[in-house]
Amino acid sequence: METSHHKVILASILVLGAEFCFAGVSALVKYLSTDLPPEQLVFFRNLTALLVLLPWLWRKGPAAFKTKAWRFHLTRGLAGVIATYLFFYSIAHLPLAQATLVLMLSPFIIPIMGKIWLDEHVNRQTWLAISVGFVGVFIFLNPQHTELSPIIAVAFAAACLSAYTKTLIRQMSVTESPSKIVFYFAGISTLVSGISLLWRGEAVASEHWLAIIAMGLFAVGGQLGMTKAFALAPAARVG
Repeated sequence: METSHHKVILASILVLGAEFCFAGVSALVKYLSTDLPPEQLVFFRNLTALLVLLPWLWRKGPAAFKTKAWRFHLTRGLAGVIATYLFFYSIAHLPLAQATLVLMLSPFIIPIMGKIWLDEHVNRQTWLAISVGFVGVFIFLNPQHTELSPIIAVAFAAACLSAYTKTLIRQMSVTESPSKIVFYFAGISTLVSGISLLWRGEAVASEHWLAIIAMGLFAVGGQLGMTKAFALAPAARVG
């Protein structure tokens, strides 16, 4: 069934709002990474998101936690954790604008994945936008006159994994609500990322807790907005 133009516009607005939230996460990670390792930041980002969502889902009752899409949840959770580790590592070791720009290639990769994986139609305007996006990033990075760090490749891998998880949402949204998708992602990510604290855990200074909480709130807002967007319209068009 053809998705209405109204839904595509609404989904696009939600994605823009989500990317604004993720930009807030990026800035806070850059600030916190001077004192805390990426492993700890990933854990606190996921834990805060989980704690924010848990009371909301609890009020909905047991039905809010039931799922038959465990394979999708586990795949997205593991891919999301790896993408977040790469994402935070890139931000900590690259200039913020440079790292964020490479990571923002993700929306341009989504239509390609949507075409190959979900056989979603990609029109000429979208292919043109994808081309302009990649050329724009190439011009900004200016590899002919600037020595690029190898960590750029890490940022690009994070963008590809992020595009994969967002494309996966489109399949999951057939049976799963946005809040359930985000909850299971936060839960699985918290458990997996918590393992690394056994050898990378450090004491957190009191002045950092406000930034950590804000990072989690931005992450929840971004995840909910993004998940709702990809439930409304095809990944190829929204991306």
